[in-house]
Parts: sequence; C-alpha cells; structure tokens
Amino acid sequence: MAKMELIATATMGLESLVAREVKDLGFENVTVDNGKVTYESDEIGICRSNYWLRTADRVKLKVGEFKVTTFDELFEATKALPWGDLLPENAEFPVSGRSVKSTLYSVPDCQAIVKKAIVESMKEKYNVSWFDEDGPLFKIEVAIHKDTAILTIDTSGKGLHRRGYRYLHSAAPLKETMAAAMVMLTNWNADKPFMDPFCGSGTLPIEAAMIGQNIAPGFNREFASEDWEWIGKKRWEEAMIEAEDLANYDQPLHIFGSDLDPKMVDLSKNNALEAGFGDMIQFKQMQVTDVSSKFEYGTLIGNPPYGERLGEREEVEDMYRKMGKAFRERLDTWSVYILTSHPRFQEVYGKRSTKNRKLYNGDIKTHYYQYFGPRPPKKD
Repeated sequence: MAKMELIATATMGLESLVAREVKDLGFENVTVDNGKVTYESDEIGICRSNYWLRTADRVKLKVGEFKVTTFDELFEATKALPWGDLLPENAEFPVSGRSVKSTLYSVPDCQAIVKKAIVESMKEKYNVSWFDEDGPLFKIEVAIHKDTAILTIDTSGKGLHRRGYRYLHSAAPLKETMAAAMVMLTNWNADKPFMDPFCGSGTLPIEAAMIGQNIAPGFNREFASEDWEWIGKKRWEEAMIEAEDLANYDQPLHIFGSDLDPKMVDLSKNNALEAGFGDMIQFKQMQVTDVSSKFEYGTLIGNPPYGERLGEREEVEDMYRKMGKAFRERLDTWSVYILTSHPRFQEVYGKRSTKNRKLYNGDIKTHYYQYFGPRPPKKD
C-alpha cells in the first residue's frame, strides 16, 4: 500500500480533539495546525478516516505542497504532481481555491492555472487532447497561505457532519460534528445517564448514543472516494466490516432529551428512529425548569438559546437564572455542560464553572461551560 498524507479539516477549537481521534485510529506522524490535522495513511486509511472521524469536517488527500509567488511557478509545480496516478481518464475534477496573505491573491486565476496544469499533466499520461469529465468526482482545492500552496482532493464528498439520519432539522441546527465534540469533551460514558434539555432535532442525544454503542458515524452514508478505482470496493468493504464488528449494539443506554416545543420533540423522535435508536432514546416535551431525574448521578449537556437577537436577551437571561436554580436543586450531583455565546452566562446562571472552553458554533464564538459533579461512590 502506498503511503500518503491526509488532512482532516476541523472547526476552530476542535483540532486537538480531531488529532486525538486520528491517533486513536492508529495513524502516525500526526501534526496539528489551525483548522486541520495532517497525518500519514494508506488507501484503506481513507476509508477508515471517513467512517470513524466524529469531529472532523472533511478528509482530504494532500497531493502536493510548494512555495509559489508567480503563476508560472504555480503551473509548473502543479503539472509536476502525479495527477495521472490519481485521476482516471474520465475523472470529473472541478478546482476550487482560496488565498490568504499571498502574492497570488486572485483566486479565479489560481483555479484556472491549476486546472490547466492538471489537464496538461493528464494529456501526457493518457495521450489524449480532450477529457469528457463524465466519471467519478475528484474535487480539487488549491489553498495558498503566505505564498505556500497546498493542493488537495476531497475524499469525503458531503461534509462529515452529514451522517445520514437527519433529513429534517430545527431552524438553527447544531452540527453533528459539534454535537459529537460536546459529548466527547465531557466525562460521560455509556454506563451513565445522559440528558439534553434543549434537544431541538435530537442531535446531541443521537450522537451520544452513537458514541455509547461505538457506532461509526459514517456507517450509513456514502463518500466521494468510494468510486475511486485505485482505492477499490474491497477496501471499503473491509472498513465497513470493521465498523460493524466494533459496534456494540447490546450496550444499554439511558439517554433522555426534552424540549419546550412539541414539534421539536416529534422531530427528535423521527431522527432517532432514522438513526436506529427509536426505543433507546426517550424524548419528552417539557420546560427546562421542570427537568429532573431518578438517577442520582449523570451528565447533562445543553445548547440553549443564546439571546443573540435584539429583544431576546432579557427572556434568555431569565431562563438561565431559573435553569441554574432548578439544576442546583434537582441535579446537584450531576455534571452539567452548557454551550452559549452569552457573555454573562455564569453570573446569570448563578454559579462559576469548573472550567470553560472556547468553541465556534458555526460563525458564533461560544464558551462551553463545564460544571463537574461529585464522583459517584465506587461499587463493591
């Protein structure tokens, strides 16, 4: 198997978590940078990365990296890369681009140069003058940062947050990758109760269930690189069999979601059913201030309204205040994790967090406030 470099792109703030996932999969030479994790892989590693990475946005194949300050340099360096080994004669290969703090700042020109260079390289490989581009998709990107160009091919297709279970969602949905990250940044495991009092379309409880039963997040979807001949169907089948073997469908789960809006509760139930957790996750319509549990210890994760819009701040602050009081009275032995952009959350909630972490929910800068509950007594 050939050695190659893969890049798992990541939302700002989640790079270390993506790197941990990459290392847990057994990949080597892992390096972390802003918005990405680079690592060494082989062909089946492309399949395993796409199946298993819960918090990465995409998996890209790195084709080349070089310094560039002129269009001639960009053309020649791009043409010299082994495109004929990666792209079949009928490949569809659109080129996108971006440029930051670089001499070559015109993205459309850079895209056109890269496209032309790849075509010239493939003409030499296949000894033809025209390509129909009616075959498998190879989405190529040229990214130039401080005069260093990196050329990649997207192996994922649709973003990795598209798990395949959420056909409908709420107006401001939490990405599945962010939801998985929120779960993985807590002390929760499958033996503990889990609660989300702002379930929306059910993403947090469903991602928790997938983690709890060790179900590969990409198990029920397709990827662009499944059609790449040099990877082959057999490797994808191997990766799928591995995912099936490692899933623990017998793991019991105590996962509960609630929302004030009954339509969101119905939506959560439908999405959980689509994900295969129809009877394993319990959903109920209720106010956050009425939340309680028969379990003495557990983990609560919430993504409440932030009060970003004009006129909503006072209403949200009142809800935070009542929520804090209710949690302290009824869930004082639980660990509580809240994601919000509200700058005075701790003050309004009525308690300082054990720790907090800056995360980006879409374009919104948020903090993930973490309140650690006491450890349960050890069982005999």
